[in-house]
Amino acid sequence: MRPLEQAIARVGSADALCIRGRIRALRGLTLLAEDKPAVVGSLVQIRCATGPKLAEVVGFEAGNAILMLLEQSGGVRAGDIVESVQSQPTIEVGDGLLGRVVNGLGMPIDGGPPIESAAPHPLHAVPISAMRRPPINMPIATGVASVDLLAPVGCGQRVGIFAGPGVGKSTLLGMIARGAGAHVQHADGAQGADVNVIVLIGERGREVREFVEGALGEAGMARSVVVVATSDESPVMRVRAAHAACAIAEGFRDQGKRVVLMLDSVTRFAHAQRQIGLAIGEPPATRGYTPSVFAALPQLLERAGVVESDNGQTEGSITGFYAVLVDGDDLTEPVSDAVRGILDGHLILSRNLAQRGHYPAIDPLDSVSRVGAAVSSKEHDRARRTIVRLLAAYRAVEELIQIGAYTSGADPVTDVAVALKPRIDALLQQEIGERIDHAKAVASMIALAQEAEERLGASGQGKKRSPPTQRRVPGGQAAA
Repeated sequence: MRPLEQAIARVGSADALCIRGRIRALRGLTLLAEDKPAVVGSLVQIRCATGPKLAEVVGFEAGNAILMLLEQSGGVRAGDIVESVQSQPTIEVGDGLLGRVVNGLGMPIDGGPPIESAAPHPLHAVPISAMRRPPINMPIATGVASVDLLAPVGCGQRVGIFAGPGVGKSTLLGMIARGAGAHVQHADGAQGADVNVIVLIGERGREVREFVEGALGEAGMARSVVVVATSDESPVMRVRAAHAACAIAEGFRDQGKRVVLMLDSVTRFAHAQRQIGLAIGEPPATRGYTPSVFAALPQLLERAGVVESDNGQTEGSITGFYAVLVDGDDLTEPVSDAVRGILDGHLILSRNLAQRGHYPAIDPLDSVSRVGAAVSSKEHDRARRTIVRLLAAYRAVEELIQIGAYTSGADPVTDVAVALKPRIDALLQQEIGERIDHAKAVASMIALAQEAEERLGASGQGKKRSPPTQRRVPGGQAAA
């Protein structure tokens, strides 16, 4: 975007009139401002004795605006002046964000130089229209074997990563960020990503740098933007960080780029939204979650996807990976249940596999990609179903094997599963810094599945092909 266009866009988002109000009362996490008509979601500035403080308008009551500070409330007193800052929230998006760590306002927090001027993008953009979402049919290579082989992901898909604490969600996100290489065209047509946008919500302060330097690494950071709102920040800042990351991803998508958006975690976003809802008087529902939580989740998650232009060409895509912290390892808890119904697939991380040292600890039987068949070749899809069939057969007798009570010969499918289980595990396990070649990994799985089918065929348990159909030709003779 040219400088003149940038200036026009900024003027369009500026406030035409600055209306002032005053702080009237403090109620828990919220402030009441009288004589201050303001749009919900807009930013205001409070003139405090200790310096200006930013707040967001989260509601209104009896002519008073309800504000929630983006920082600590110390120093605010009754009568402080409230001024409008930004009635239409935006965030600036440009190549200067690459390799940087920013907060929910788009301001750098990594100690680096100021970010170069960029074009403003709406913080709360309208999700993609249903009729502008083309079918997902292009695979994206994540570089993680167990994902690419058994739960293949397509450009524009939204995938949830569900797990309890300490099972490896953040590590898996880091592997995907490094593995989905920029400008990579694999031999089988799978694409890499141009840009990673990663948002860390509600994380411990010490974990942010560990993720950036450890899980992400220098190679992953070079083409990534990291948005951070730690657990000690206000609920509105945590919610804002999630939407800021979506806006940044949309900005790069509008440039025609393939973007991978990673959010860790949706659960903490829901917790922050619940705090806001309770603070402004919403009634608590299931497990204390307010109705606004379940309204906010689809609005956030539906912002990812593929966009089709008016001439039918793909403009760009956002592929979303959303970590969900499962409370008590219960996949039926409200947030997990709601998110699973919105997304296009889910990866379930198993604590049992993690305790055995099997990493990534993705459970291939419980994990699902709803577009897996559409983004895979017929050979890949058939091999995937064969491997899953063997893993299911092995799980059915796993306890018998552990106590030495299983006897081979009773079921040929189980016998083949037991024989090939070590090789299947070796195919799916991966070191943190290891990156796989997508085409070679798929070829290895197809070869392993073909070997399994040959063994089953020899035992009479393979997939039986239907005999060729016959048709009648003139004269009464049958022809194949």
